[in-house]
Amino acid sequence: MYDMIFKRGRSNLKSKSKVLVRIILLFAIIPFLIIGCGKKAETSDTKKKVLILGFDGMDPIILRKMMDEGRMPNFKKLAEEGSFKELQTSNPPQSPVAWSNFITGMNPGGHGIFDFVHRDPKTLFPYLSTSRTEAGKKSITIGDWVIPLESGKVELLRHGKSFWEILQSKGVPCTVYMIPSNFPPVECEAKTLSGMGTPDMLGTYGTFSYYSNVEPEMENGEISGGKYYEVYVKRNTVKAKIYGPKNTFRKGAPDCTVDFTVYIDPENPVAKIVLPNKEIFLKEGEWSEWIRIDFELIPYLQSVSGICRFYLKEVHPDFKLYVTPININPEDPALPISTPPDFSKELFENVGYFYTQGMPEDTKALSSGIFDDGEFIKQITLVHEEEVRNYHYLLSQFKSGLLFYYFSSTDQNAHMFWRLHDKNHPAFNQESYDKYGDVLEKVYEEMDDILGYTLKRIDDNTTLIIMSDHGFAPFYYSFNINTWLLNNGYVALIDPSKQGEEELFANVDWSRTKAYVLGLNALYINLAGREANGIVSPGDEYNQLVDELVEKLKKVVDPKTGKKVFRNVYKRDDIYSGPYVKDAPDILLGFARGYRISWEASLGKFPKELITDNMEAWSGDHCMAPEEVPGIILSNKKIVKENPALYDIAPTLLAEFGFEKEKEMVGSNIF
Repeated sequence: MYDMIFKRGRSNLKSKSKVLVRIILLFAIIPFLIIGCGKKAETSDTKKKVLILGFDGMDPIILRKMMDEGRMPNFKKLAEEGSFKELQTSNPPQSPVAWSNFITGMNPGGHGIFDFVHRDPKTLFPYLSTSRTEAGKKSITIGDWVIPLESGKVELLRHGKSFWEILQSKGVPCTVYMIPSNFPPVECEAKTLSGMGTPDMLGTYGTFSYYSNVEPEMENGEISGGKYYEVYVKRNTVKAKIYGPKNTFRKGAPDCTVDFTVYIDPENPVAKIVLPNKEIFLKEGEWSEWIRIDFELIPYLQSVSGICRFYLKEVHPDFKLYVTPININPEDPALPISTPPDFSKELFENVGYFYTQGMPEDTKALSSGIFDDGEFIKQITLVHEEEVRNYHYLLSQFKSGLLFYYFSSTDQNAHMFWRLHDKNHPAFNQESYDKYGDVLEKVYEEMDDILGYTLKRIDDNTTLIIMSDHGFAPFYYSFNINTWLLNNGYVALIDPSKQGEEELFANVDWSRTKAYVLGLNALYINLAGREANGIVSPGDEYNQLVDELVEKLKKVVDPKTGKKVFRNVYKRDDIYSGPYVKDAPDILLGFARGYRISWEASLGKFPKELITDNMEAWSGDHCMAPEEVPGIILSNKKIVKENPALYDIAPTLLAEFGFEKEKEMVGSNIF
């Protein structure tokens, strides 16, 4: 989702945001090459085992329907012999927030994650909510070379102890695979691998490369989430470069590059790709294996490696080659992605290379038209095969303690293929439906296979928990909430004739603006003393304005459908507790099923239309009222709690091993 906010490339604002985030993150990569972190994990024996499978975004409505149809026999068996309930999600039901609830046993007021993006109230510039990077500040320059004198740092912004930190400290061995909201992985003795939020080698959250002699359709000269490189076919040969991280050892921090050559068969749809020390033969429509790419930083002294895969999309008549984002190499990671630091290498040595970027499904390539539906399905199948392979390995090593394993496919497929799952969706396409119509349901069936595999391998000492962080709903309509604020007198523009043109609030007259929206569910008051140009006084004026906005928004009706746009609208003090409530948005927007904030409004733009049909591939979503998108929880134990919630899981896991919950936790044992 973060990628969708920052990388859709439909506006200069998004491009600016992307560039800034990239620069910040990239600058931190190289200094990390010279540091180490973490301690050796200790293990101790306990007969008790707890296995948690996290299926991101698995929806209770879809699951129940497929269980009733006999398409999820293992889920049905587990539900009948154990328990199956809806799981209350977070408010808002965004993945970084939801998984932070799960990890800490607290609500957002306790862990401090409120949205995919937060804003600096002094500049109103958005930044990723879960991590922050800082480059080393001291260096010396000698000729064209820059020598760092201190390391940079990357910092996890989630507050509160994770359940695995607590368990591991009490002697319970824990392994946690690709859990979101844990980059960089919190230092501890558990075996962990970071998930959502982990960047690629460019410092972005997944930037693919596309090489062709035919320019693809672009907006403002950019592809959303990728880079287009024009190439020329001369005598059936293509010469190009793979672009890696910035070389901060060189003045001006130029891109690191690696040359490669493609030799095209003049008659057959095949090609040979020649890289340093590696040759690949591909047929049209074929993927390569993972290829290690070494980028030289200082000749003969320092290099950094990444991994990528090649997809030969077309050979004749045009040349089209897709290359995945350059992932951090788990064999030799340039940034901390695991604890202990060699855990990622252990995985590589036992399962081979794998995607390490946080959300590996390349939704941007599909949204931008580089992939068609069939090609995207191939790519997500590769991702899923890796997930399953790595899971089989870790499950085979699971002898005691706790194992958490994360599957992303349920979430990303629901985002991209709800338009085929739901014939009422504005972007429904009959031709694509005829070819791939049940792709989402097939993903659920694959999860059922994973559960079946698991049930055959766990013993009576194992507590099994299957859960999701939220469910899913159709994303039919985009609501331009900032436009609503403008139309209702809460925002004033400097030049009204430029409405919809300027970005990042550039055309806003803050001396006459009382409220604004930034992020997917977050509304802020332009508060004096907090915002740089705040005009609303704390106290009575603030409280009256919040009450007024909540009541007005609850009554907003879509004139086209006659339906309310919001299921509920929440004041932060009514739903949060903990030391970080002061940092929360003033109002949380709970959209009704079918409605969601527009991409433009999420980064402070003011389109002229108030509500538009969503015609994009990104057609399912969960950034709505939490009541609309509960998650699921199943277990082989009876769940006695009436309405279990995400923040109940951490206390439950502690209780399973006989430990009291931490005093900061707001949840309680569900068994």
